[in-house]
Amino acid sequence: MNDDRTKSALLVLQWVIALVIVAEAADFAFSTESAHVFARTGLPGFIRLALACSEMAAAILFLVPRTIVAGGWLLIGVLVFAIVLHILHGWWNVGALVVYAVATWAVMAGRAQTSATD
Repeated sequence: MNDDRTKSALLVLQWVIALVIVAEAADFAFSTESAHVFARTGLPGFIRLALACSEMAAAILFLVPRTIVAGGWLLIGVLVFAIVLHILHGWWNVGALVVYAVATWAVMAGRAQTSATD
């Protein structure tokens, strides 16, 4: 695949990941249904808000060219934390979180590779 198509594909993937995560995190932070579900964990409500705000902040950093790497690693860290939290509470539906984390890693790796060839 040529470099222009690779860069375009990575850019689209980067934006899709970030926008979907911001939307999902906002729903997680501000939805009463999410608050009720999270209450079953026994953890304080501020943990839900901290996790959601961290996801949104990391996703936004992931969009800024100068902070892609820092935002990407922060985003992967937050997603891994969310995966572990889900699994510890017996919620095995972590497939989307895994896909988001791996796609974030792929964007960072692809960007590094295309930057090295420029």
